[in-house]
Amino acid sequence: MKIALLGAGHIGETIARLLRNSGHYDVTVFDKNEKALSALSEEGIKVQAVQEIGPGAAALVRGFDAIVNALPYHLAIPAAHMALEAGCHYFDLTEDVAATKEIMRIAEGSRTAFMPQCGLAPGFIGIVAHHLAKGFDTLQDVKMRVGALPAFPTNALKYNLTWSVDGLINEYCHPCECIHDGSKIDALPLEGLEHFSLDGTEYEAFNTSGGLGTLCETLAGKVQNLDYKTVRYPGHRDLMQFLLDDLQLKNDQEKLKDIMRKSMPATMQDVVLVFVTVSGMKQGRLVQEVFARKIFAERDGARPLSAIQITTAAGICAAVDLFRQGKLPQQGFVPQEAVELPAFLANEFGKAYQQSRQVESIG
Repeated sequence: MKIALLGAGHIGETIARLLRNSGHYDVTVFDKNEKALSALSEEGIKVQAVQEIGPGAAALVRGFDAIVNALPYHLAIPAAHMALEAGCHYFDLTEDVAATKEIMRIAEGSRTAFMPQCGLAPGFIGIVAHHLAKGFDTLQDVKMRVGALPAFPTNALKYNLTWSVDGLINEYCHPCECIHDGSKIDALPLEGLEHFSLDGTEYEAFNTSGGLGTLCETLAGKVQNLDYKTVRYPGHRDLMQFLLDDLQLKNDQEKLKDIMRKSMPATMQDVVLVFVTVSGMKQGRLVQEVFARKIFAERDGARPLSAIQITTAAGICAAVDLFRQGKLPQQGFVPQEAVELPAFLANEFGKAYQQSRQVESIG
C-alpha cells in the first residue's frame, strides 16, 4: 500500500518507521522541515519537501493509495481536500471538532474513505467506550478519561510538553460536546472538575474539547450521560484557568503558546493513562465495567519513544492496517466506532495497548 505521510514531527517520524518496518507499506514523508526530512532519508525512508498543503498540492500525492496526516490540527481540512482531489483515502489525528465535521461533509458520496481522529483521544478511547457500551441492554453513564502526563513533574503546572502545544491549547479553549440527561449539550472547557485515584496516584480531570470523536452522534438516544475529560495532576486546571481566563490569554492564544514553548520543557519520560467506565443495565441488574491502562515510555534501544508517540502512532497505524486488510469500510466517512476493539488489540500496531500494564484496582 502506497502511503503519503504528511508531517515529519515526533509523531510523523514514528508513524513512518512503524509502517515502513512492517513491510506492507511504501511510505513517502512530506514536510517543509528539510532537517527532519534529511534525518528520515538517512534511514532509507523516502521523503519529499513540500511548502503547501491543500487542493493546489494534490498533484504531489496522486498515485498514492492513502494520505496519512500527522500535521497540526489546523491543516486537517486542507489535507482532506487534497486527498479528495487526488483520489486518495485519508486518515488523520485531529481532535478539532469543526475539522471533523467538515471532513464528514467532504466524505459524503466519496469513493474513497475518510477516517479522521485516529490517535489516542479521539481515537482509541472511543473504540474502547463503544466496545464496552455494546455489552449493555441499556446505558446509563459512559465516562472517558485520558491523560498524557510527565512521569516526573517538577513545575507548578505539574506538566511538561508531551505533544503539540497547538493541540493542547485548542482543546482547552473550545466547547466540549457531551450528553447530559439524554440531551446533547456543549459544556465549557476546564469545567466539570473531578478527582480520583488510580493505582495509588491522585489525579484530577476536567472537560476538554474533541476527545469524544463522533460518539455523541453514535450513542444519541441510547445513553443518559456521556462525557470526556482530560486527566492531569491536581492543581493543573486551576493554574490553566488563571492563565486563560484571569489573564485573558484565551484571547491571545499565540502568546500563551509562545510562553509555554519557551518556559515548559518537553519530555520523553511520560505516561499515558486510559480510563473508561460504562454503567447501565444487564439482565435486569445495574452494573459497571471498567477499562484502565497505563502505557509507559520506551527507554531501551537506540531510539527512545515517549508514551504519547507510542499510543498516537499505534492508533493511526492500526487504523490504516485494518483498512488495508478490508476490516473497515472502504469508502465514505469512517468513524472510530467502526473499529472492533479485539481486532485493534490483535493488530501488529494496536498491540502496543495490549502489551501495556492493565490496572486492576481503582479507588
